[in-house]
Amino acid sequence: QVQLVESGGGLVQAGGSLRLSCAASGSISNINAMSWYRQAPGKERELVASISNGGNTAYADFVKGRFTISRDNTKNTVLLQMNSLKPEDTAVYYCKAVILWIGRRYDYWGQGTQVTVSS
Repeated sequence: QVQLVESGGGLVQAGGSLRLSCAASGSISNINAMSWYRQAPGKERELVASISNGGNTAYADFVKGRFTISRDNTKNTVLLQMNSLKPEDTAVYYCKAVILWIGRRYDYWGQGTQVTVSS
């Protein structure tokens, strides 16, 4: 089992910045990759950024150049630095951990943190 707790959301003006944090606990040694997703009202949940155990990163086109995902293995934490925020970035942001174990994939989700960007 893996438990994920997000924090760092809040209300900011357009052009501002926020840093989200996802703290992992439990069977963290089995985590293969971690990702950030977001879901806005009336929209489906979408992938924002991901980072593998080897440190490879990937970003959605709509955040590339503005957001940075990183991981602190010592603290079992993944971060999402969000700069140049836009009103369309408003959403609940979720952290996901992926575990690959004995031929099966397990996904674990945090409860989310609200990000609101005003125009």
